Amino acid sequence: MPRPLLAEAQLHPAIRLAVAGHHGDVLAAAQQAIARHPVVVFGMAGNPFVKKARRLLDAAGIAHHDIDHGNYLSQWRRRNALKMWSGWPTFPMVFVRGVLVGGADDLARLQASGELKRLLAQDPATP
Repeated sequence: MPRPLLAEAQLHPAIRLAVAGHHGDVLAAAQQAIARHPVVVFGMAGNPFVKKARRLLDAAGIAHHDIDHGNYLSQWRRRNALKMWSGWPTFPMVFVRGVLVGGADDLARLQASGELKRLLAQDPATP
């Protein structure tokens, strides 16, 4: 089932450009990083779950590209743009081969099941 999004027709024409461009620099950088790196971890300083995800990847010998936006007291609007774009409500956001796999606990489950290794072994051109 697709996640519900407010249809563009339900946005007044006067605000459509503002909505479409909301923190566009953050989203463009995120999309570029996801296209360039097999594993990307979006996080924030001081978040123990971000650290947990990165430690898991380090322990498994999996290279990852990290992007942090502020901490609990700063840059929340920039982080919110990522949340709105992805639909994922918390940090970290872990992408593997362009697919959002979830946060630290989701990553740990993928690692434990062997699925993470399979995802990384896939040909990047194969969906």
